[in-house]
Amino acid sequence: MGRWQPEGLTEGFSRPRTAYMPNWIPRFFRAAAIYGLLVLPPAYFQPWPAEHPEAFLGFIGIATTFQLVFWMIASDPSRYRALMPIAVLEKLSFGAPGLLLFAQGRVGTVIAVFATIDLLLGLGFLLAWKATPRD
Repeated sequence: MGRWQPEGLTEGFSRPRTAYMPNWIPRFFRAAAIYGLLVLPPAYFQPWPAEHPEAFLGFIGIATTFQLVFWMIASDPSRYRALMPIAVLEKLSFGAPGLLLFAQGRVGTVIAVFATIDLLLGLGFLLAWKATPRD
């Protein structure tokens, strides 16, 4: 004999997914997380800037933490769809200033390359948000 549950209490918890989920979306977020976890932590072992090392370390720490958010989104894109625009902003927060500083001649080509990668990832996150069905 099954356990009694009042009607309505379990609604919404175990709905079957009926909308089509493109399989590239979880793979894209997972790949972005792996890329970030490979690229960011080694910066802790590089020489830190003489001025405001706390800003540098804070940037690396927050950016590394966000890779776990990308991993979480990959686990269930429909469920975590609301985090996708925030992920886009995370990518814009480095990509746009990085390219702007490069255009002004204030940073080198390496920063421009990583900024471009971030902007491309941000574009992918935006496309994923548009393609992900609402939960």
